[in-house]
Amino acid sequence: MTILLARSVVLVCFAVLSMRLMGKRQIGQLQPFELVIAIMIADLAATPMSSLDTPLLHGILPMLALVVLHQLFTLLSLKSQKMRAFLSGTPTVVIHNGKIDAKALQKLCFNLNDLLEEMRTGGILTPTEVGTAIMETSGKLSVFPISSRRPVNPQELGIETQLEGIPLTLVMDGRVEDANLTVGGMNREWLFENLKAMGFLQVKDVLLCYVDTDGQMTAHGYGDAPPARRKALSGEDVKW
Repeated sequence: MTILLARSVVLVCFAVLSMRLMGKRQIGQLQPFELVIAIMIADLAATPMSSLDTPLLHGILPMLALVVLHQLFTLLSLKSQKMRAFLSGTPTVVIHNGKIDAKALQKLCFNLNDLLEEMRTGGILTPTEVGTAIMETSGKLSVFPISSRRPVNPQELGIETQLEGIPLTLVMDGRVEDANLTVGGMNREWLFENLKAMGFLQVKDVLLCYVDTDGQMTAHGYGDAPPARRKALSGEDVKW
């Protein structure tokens, strides 16, 4: 039993490592060859896990070979557009100016029920509201509404907007993110002063604290109280 448990841990860890080496795509965003390799890695890990007669290397070495093969395919896709089209396919327009391309759907083996479901997921009820719908190589349908149906944006209204970047996390799970403090040109003393001003006497009382690119600091505690907000930086002091 102990040997079986140890083998399982080793194989699961190696399978997870193999998937991590393949990149950060989610399963729904995998290209066809990536999905095939992911399935084969799972199958190769399961066989030695369930059979003690199968040497551990008979699962690990093929998984390693698949990772190398994935890296090779990825390199070829980056270097050659023809290889990229062969391995991953090409995007296909299925709706143009509200008209459904029946031949394209038939070629993709994609029926009307699936098409309408994907459109509703994107917030569009009828094909006539669609300017362009594209079936991506990952199998995801990208739907763009006609110009009269799309939301108005600030540029069309002549409104100037400020830069919006990724919030900088300063505290997570009661621990200070020193690397992010350095990125933002801040230090612990500055952080502690702002947290104290928002009612947090100790860092361990903070579940999550971050600063937006507009200089607003938000701190979430562990209790039921709403998050505290404070203007901690001016726009000129934002450095990320």
